[in-house]
Amino acid sequence: MHFGTKAAITFPLALLLLLALLTFWINRSVQPTAPKLDGSSRHDPDYIMSNFVTTQTDINGDLRYKLAAVEMRHFPDNDSTELQRPRYTQFAVGKPYTEVQGLRGFVSTDGEEVKLLDNVKVTRQAYAGKGEMTVETDYLNIRPNDELVTTDRPVVIRQAPKTVIYATGMIYEKKQHTVTLLHKVRAHYEKPVMANSAAASEKTGATNKKTAAGKQAQTNAVKNKPGQKALKQDKSNTNNVRIRRHYE
Repeated sequence: MHFGTKAAITFPLALLLLLALLTFWINRSVQPTAPKLDGSSRHDPDYIMSNFVTTQTDINGDLRYKLAAVEMRHFPDNDSTELQRPRYTQFAVGKPYTEVQGLRGFVSTDGEEVKLLDNVKVTRQAYAGKGEMTVETDYLNIRPNDELVTTDRPVVIRQAPKTVIYATGMIYEKKQHTVTLLHKVRAHYEKPVMANSAAASEKTGATNKKTAAGKQAQTNAVKNKPGQKALKQDKSNTNNVRIRRHYE
C-alpha cells in the first residue's frame, strides 16, 4: 500500500513537470529573436565617406572604370551601399571616355551592380568626326564586369549635331558595340545646312547677279510656303519594336 500511494503521487507530478517543460519550449520557440544591442539590426550607416572614389584596371594596368560620389554610406543590416551624386566613368584604350552621373546611386553587396537614379545623364565625348552623344533617363542599371547597361524607363538620345531619338527601354552592350532600343522608338533628324554658291555668283556680271537673285527668290518662295519648313526633317515612329544600332 505504501508503494502504490507513492507512485500515485509521483506520476502526476512528473506529468505536470513534463507539461511545464513543453510549455516553456513552445513559448521560447514562438518568441521573436531579441534584437542585438550592437546596432546592426537598425538601418543606420556604420561608416560614411566623403568624396568617395574607387577604380578598377584591366590585366595590363589600363584604367577600366572609375566610380566616385560626393558621399557614400554603408548599412550593416543589409550590407547595402548608397551614393549621393554618383559619377561612373568608363574608359577604353584609344577611345573617348563615357561618363554617367545621377543624383542617387546604390551598389550591390558583391559590387557587381551599380544602380543610378534621378536625372541620370550619360555623356560620350566627341571624337574622330563623331559628335557628342548624350542619353537622358531617370534610371540605369550598370554591370561593369559584364560591360552591360540597361534601363526599362524612357530615354532621350541626342547625337550632335541635330539627331534626337526617343524610346522606352535600352540595352547597351559594349562588347558588341550595340545599343538596342526596346519600345516606342521615335527619331528626329535635321539635315545640316550646306554652304551655298554665293561666292561663285559674286564673280559674274551685274546681269547674271540679277538673274541669280531672281532664281534664288523663287526658290525661297517655294521653300518658305506656309506650313512648310526650310530644313528637311525625317521622322519615324515605331511602337513596340526592337531597334539595334551599331555604336563605337
